[in-house]
Amino acid sequence: MDRLACNRMFVSVLDTGSFAAAARRLQTSTGQASRLVARLEADLGVQLLNRTTRALAPTEAGQVYYERMKDLLAEMEALETSVRSQSGLAAGRLRVSAPVTFGTRRLVPLMMRFAADYPAIRLDVQFSDRVVNLLEEGFDLAVRVGMAPDSSLIARRLGETRLITLAAPAYLEARGLPERPEDLAGQDLILDSNMRDPTRWSFRGAEPVGVTGRLRFSNAEACLTAALSGFGITRLPDFIAGEALASGALREVLSEFEPEAIPIHVVWPPGRHLAGKVRALVDALAQDFGRRENPTSSL
Repeated sequence: MDRLACNRMFVSVLDTGSFAAAARRLQTSTGQASRLVARLEADLGVQLLNRTTRALAPTEAGQVYYERMKDLLAEMEALETSVRSQSGLAAGRLRVSAPVTFGTRRLVPLMMRFAADYPAIRLDVQFSDRVVNLLEEGFDLAVRVGMAPDSSLIARRLGETRLITLAAPAYLEARGLPERPEDLAGQDLILDSNMRDPTRWSFRGAEPVGVTGRLRFSNAEACLTAALSGFGITRLPDFIAGEALASGALREVLSEFEPEAIPIHVVWPPGRHLAGKVRALVDALAQDFGRRENPTSSL
C-alpha cells in the first residue's frame, strides 16, 4: 500500500474522529481505512491509535506523528497547488459544496458544461444546506446564497437572487389580493422552514411581519408545488419561481414591497496560489452569472 495514502488516512481519522468519517472524506470503505492505518503502524513498528468500541484516540507516539504529518501533508498540498497554478493546469479532483435547491436548479447545467470543457477535472459536487467547513471537510470551494462571506475565506460575488411573494391566480381570486404586508394576516401562508427565520417576513419600506401557516416545508420546491395547487401565498427565490411566474401559473403579490435582493458568492480558502482547477470553476461561475445578469454582454 502507498505510504502517502496511509499517512493521509491516519491524519483524516484523527481529524474526523472515526474510521467511517475518514473513509467518507477520502471516498473509500471503512475497512480500507482501517487497513491503511494498520499498515502504517506495522511499517513504523509502533501503535499510533488506542481503539475501543466507543472511541479512538492517539497514543503518545501517534499524537506526535499526527501533528508533524499533518503539517507535512499541508506543505505538500500547498506545493502541488503552487506548481499547478503556475503551470495553469486545470486538473485533478475538485470538491464543491452548494445549497440543495439552488445547486440542483441553477448549478447543474453549468457543471455539465464545465465537465465537458475540462475533462481532466474530476468533479465532486455535494449539495447540502449545511454550511460546510471548507478546510476541515476538504472542499475546494463553495457557492453560498444569502449570507455574509466568512472573513476567513476569499469571496467573489457572483450575483443575486430576488425573494418573491406569490400565489396561484385562483387562490387570489377566491381570497383577495393583499395590498400591504399586514394584509397577510388574513391569508393562508405556505412557509419554507429552511429559511433563516421562516416566521418573520421582511419587506422593503415596511415593518417585518410575523407569519404563521398551516403548511410548512423544509424545501422551497415543496412550497412551490403547494402554491401551484392553490393552498396559499408563499415566498420563493426567483430561480425557483421564475418559470411559474412566466407561464402565469403563479402571480407575484406585494411587488412594491419586495425585500432587498439576496447576494450569491463563491468562496474558497486563502492561499498564495489559486489552483488551476479552482480558478477555472470560479471564472466559469462568474462568466455564467454575468451572462444572466447582463444578457447583452459580449462575455
